[in-house]
Amino acid sequence: MTGSAPGASPTGAVRGLWVTFEGGDGAGKTTQAQLLQSWLENEGCRVVRTREPGGTEVGVLIRNIVLHHRGDVAPRAEALLYAADRAHHVAHVVMPALAAGDVVVQDRYLDSSVAYQGAGRVLDADEVRDLSLWATEGALPDVTVLLDLDPQRARERLDADDKPFDRLEAEKAEFHARVRAAFLALAAAEPDRFLVLDATLPIDELAAAVRARVAPLLPASGVGTPA
Repeated sequence: MTGSAPGASPTGAVRGLWVTFEGGDGAGKTTQAQLLQSWLENEGCRVVRTREPGGTEVGVLIRNIVLHHRGDVAPRAEALLYAADRAHHVAHVVMPALAAGDVVVQDRYLDSSVAYQGAGRVLDADEVRDLSLWATEGALPDVTVLLDLDPQRARERLDADDKPFDRLEAEKAEFHARVRAAFLALAAAEPDRFLVLDATLPIDELAAAVRARVAPLLPASGVGTPA
């Protein structure tokens, strides 16, 4: 299972580092992922920046369905679509990058499915998680940064962007409250993997906390060499 021991693989080859960003819509995941990418590249690391859904050509098609389809998508169908995107993405982007010794910086992974489709859509969270683990052969990130934000504050940020909401952003407050609680429960269950940060903190302060968590892992992973 990826994520438990960054560094040399069983074959002796150096594997990269995998960092994911999680949290509700409007929490600032994309901003922090961009800042981490810039810092890593300045440190001489090779970085693969990606996202779910939509990190591959196939994923872009799936993203359009799950986020922008006009009309109903059954909750189980939605969960399966996310898992299909994830299976293809991990096989074609994440694992090759890690095998090459790169740092993968990713916006969302399976924790989002557990929170949004499991808690938000009121499906069985364990089943949703197991589906993604099966799809990815048990792959888990080395570090998951959870940017925690009250749903009402998140909605204010989204409103300020003045952009149309996607299918999930447009859900009611109760939905987003369940999603936030699920994210926090996931973090509490895996404290070694998660870094939980208050998303209302200044952007630079959040970025510094992320760097502090990631930096000690770079020498152990062998990814601190120049690109």
